[in-house]
Amino acid sequence: MSVKAFNATKSEKVFDIANFILMGIILTVTLYPFLNVLAISLNDSTDTVRGGIYLWPREFTLENYKTIFQYDGLIQGAKISFARTIIGTLLGLLSSSMLAYTLSRPDFKIKKFVSTFLALTMYFSGGLIPGYILMKDLHLIGTFWIYILPMMVSAFNVFVIRSFIDGLPYALQESAKLDGANDLTIYYKVILPLCKPVLATIALFLAVGQWNAWFDTYLYNGSKPELTTLQYELMKVLQSTQQGGSNVNANDLAQQMAQVSPESIRMAITIVVTLPILVVYPFLQKYFVGGMTLGAVKA
Repeated sequence: MSVKAFNATKSEKVFDIANFILMGIILTVTLYPFLNVLAISLNDSTDTVRGGIYLWPREFTLENYKTIFQYDGLIQGAKISFARTIIGTLLGLLSSSMLAYTLSRPDFKIKKFVSTFLALTMYFSGGLIPGYILMKDLHLIGTFWIYILPMMVSAFNVFVIRSFIDGLPYALQESAKLDGANDLTIYYKVILPLCKPVLATIALFLAVGQWNAWFDTYLYNGSKPELTTLQYELMKVLQSTQQGGSNVNANDLAQQMAQVSPESIRMAITIVVTLPILVVYPFLQKYFVGGMTLGAVKA
């Protein structure tokens, strides 16, 4: 590499410099908002009102985080959020991959009808009130499963996985069938191991969706403190801070939050809800790279 660098032509050097500058700009644009949010969350809230916080906190403090973590509902909300993220992601992957495998089979007679029906759900929905009535008739309101069952099958996820399976050699399935494997064995031992890249991508989509969801809690389980989620509780914390704690039963926490600037609380909340997903991403990154490499070989 070093010999090549010394022997590079003038045009190659210009390209490398331009490429370095472009990548530096993209890196700055990508990282700066997050670093700015982190700096403000670690800065004294009174000092933050003055403005001028960019990459580093001017007066370092952890009081913003202490304030939001004193809220009792956060711990219970975090438990439910972690539970719905893990269970929802696993069951969503299982159901979507099984349906995608079924739709990829050439001997599935009604796959065109099922595919069309699934595609329609991407463009049309039943609406908020019909959806609420349906959940009520299914007796899911006030239960944990309201977070899991409605999100188990997504047409977009199914089509993405099916497209990946369609790109796999069908001879693998035929060979397994000749060796006596049934459909479930082929799915579990042949299809799933080859689909790790696309499954990792869909897992990240599902995990982010489940982790960030709060409206379903507000709509279906708002009166159930034991089923609250972290996002919903943080939204309430943010509202109580913005309203100066005037309508949250005037408790001590609301009074304390009223002394912290809404911007500081907002930034601290943003960091709290973002970190778990950032921790998960590096573990899935190698599968993204694997998927990109596989696509390049096929092209």
